[in-house]
Amino acid sequence: MIVKTKKYQLPTGTYIKIALVNVLKQQWWVIPIAVAIAFGYFWIPSIWWIIGAVLAYGLYVLFWAIQFTGVTQMEQNKVIFDKMAYEIDSRQILMKINTKQGMPVQWNMIKSAEKRKDAYLLYMSKAQFIHLPFRIFNSENERKFMETILKRKELIK
Repeated sequence: MIVKTKKYQLPTGTYIKIALVNVLKQQWWVIPIAVAIAFGYFWIPSIWWIIGAVLAYGLYVLFWAIQFTGVTQMEQNKVIFDKMAYEIDSRQILMKINTKQGMPVQWNMIKSAEKRKDAYLLYMSKAQFIHLPFRIFNSENERKFMETILKRKELIK
């Protein structure tokens, strides 16, 4: 069975938000470093330890936000934000811009998947993922088939 979805365009704001949250989850260890810097207050009492820790973490988050915003502006990445239809089967995900142009994504390129309340997220790297909202599927059966594929590939539990 092949699941053919409706056309969908990933909004740049959604991309930035999902990518930023993904990086912050993967690099959770940065928060304890910022807290350790703030604990310098107990070594030499000065409010600058806390200000420095908050400022450093804020700059860290800002750095990643700028990186992901830059991805949305680059010419070679414009195709990611075009309107696409997806054809999904047990071999691959075919991302189709039109009937003649498309790009296959093999399942072995997907590192993990996540089922959210309104979409499937298929992660390929920190900044690369496929966002498949439930509303692009034509029926509930197609959505369930997609979930079955993800479970069979051991990408979600």
